[in-house]
Amino acid sequence: METRARSLVKAVLWNVIGLAVMTLVGLAMTGSAAIGGAMAAINTAIGLSTYFLYERVWSQVEWGRANG
Repeated sequence: METRARSLVKAVLWNVIGLAVMTLVGLAMTGSAAIGGAMAAINTAIGLSTYFLYERVWSQVEWGRANG
């Protein structure tokens, strides 16, 4: 089972990557760094929250784990 700290670190690192990618996509689509950054920040806040919860739920699921 994962600790909450590990789940949080994984979620934060994943969302830092997503923030950078979404900023570039927003910039490419709108031509505005401010709009691209705002889109990325909103996406990251939602994604971080849902990913953390998703990981915590899966940490409780025993299916598919090998013992030993």
